[in-house]
Amino acid sequence: MIKIFTIGFTKTTARNFFDRLKKSGAKKIVDVRLNNVSQLAGFAKRDDLEFFADQLCGMTYEHIPQLAPTKDILDDYKKRKEMPWEEYEERFLKLMADRQIEKLNPDRIDGGCLLCSEDKPHHCHRRLVAEYLKKKWDDVRIIHL
Repeated sequence: MIKIFTIGFTKTTARNFFDRLKKSGAKKIVDVRLNNVSQLAGFAKRDDLEFFADQLCGMTYEHIPQLAPTKDILDDYKKRKEMPWEEYEERFLKLMADRQIEKLNPDRIDGGCLLCSEDKPHHCHRRLVAEYLKKKWDDVRIIHL
């Protein structure tokens, strides 16, 4: 069975975030953000996150931008508020299909925790990535932290 965990880093403390990761059984953080170096990310900036994941959780870190939305899709949804969630979801699902993300080696994702900023998975692309892969791969279990 392939296990895919998901987590967001906003609206939580570093202590709570890393405690959840450590207790989850995940083996690594799979960063699915387009921009992983923003000052707004706080403790979740790429270099800091890689360090904390290793030192606090014994996990590795990998950034896979192929699992992130494009800047255009993200801007239309977040900044300009020009599209409802349903359209964002449709455009992102098409993007994943066009990119053929299911051709990624499942070992890169198995035991990994998909990370992005949203605190809950409901309106977040990490959930869409996990559900898309579940449809394409055999025997996938999704665990939202």
